[in-house]
Amino acid sequence: MTRLSVNINKIATLRNARGGNVPDLIQVAKDCERFGAQGITVHPRPDQRHIRYNDVLELKKVVTTEFNVEGYPTSSFIDLVLKTKPDQVTLVPDPPEALTSSEGWDTLKEGDFLREVISELNRNNIRTSIFVDTNLKNIEHAANTFTERIEFYTGPYAEQFPHHPNEAIAPYIEAANLANNLGLGINAGHDLDTNNLHFFRANIKGLLEVSIGHALISDALYWGLEKTIQTYLAELNFSHQDI
Repeated sequence: MTRLSVNINKIATLRNARGGNVPDLIQVAKDCERFGAQGITVHPRPDQRHIRYNDVLELKKVVTTEFNVEGYPTSSFIDLVLKTKPDQVTLVPDPPEALTSSEGWDTLKEGDFLREVISELNRNNIRTSIFVDTNLKNIEHAANTFTERIEFYTGPYAEQFPHHPNEAIAPYIEAANLANNLGLGINAGHDLDTNNLHFFRANIKGLLEVSIGHALISDALYWGLEKTIQTYLAELNFSHQDI
């Protein structure tokens, strides 16, 4: 079974636009779990334009499924996750001013840095995942960083999928096969939605988890949160007879 982790950054963005506590981020996280989500993801940034550092501390108290915290490993971010000790930390290479994550790590160039960070997280029994593209060299070197998982950056797949689905998925199949052979767990995220998720899941062997925020929260404006989460779960977990 592939797990669905709901990224609730957009809920925090909406809350922050008006001030106060509407919508209630903590209640939304609880409701996502109640509606079937198997994880909650947040990505706090230094400017706290959506998820605030205090949100991470408060969410840790209530999340009963997998709690996944994404971010660039600044010293303040590492201090936060060591204090919070989420189930998983996903390391992303984007700078603080980036609008969203848009590329994977160069795991050769940044190998020493990643090994240092991941070793610290491992010592604290926090599972790590690192954001990567489908470059096979980056996956090979990811295996040398002591990370337990990688997370595929699926932006290029989502962009190409409407016109050339087989070409879009091909590099991910090859990269996933290599990751499986290297003993790396596979997560995925970025621009996955109800149009492209089923095809991705059907073709990627060993896909453990997807993290979805923007598309899922946008769909929930039309369908409601419960129906949306159930729809995404159905796209992820289906009989192979349905493929």
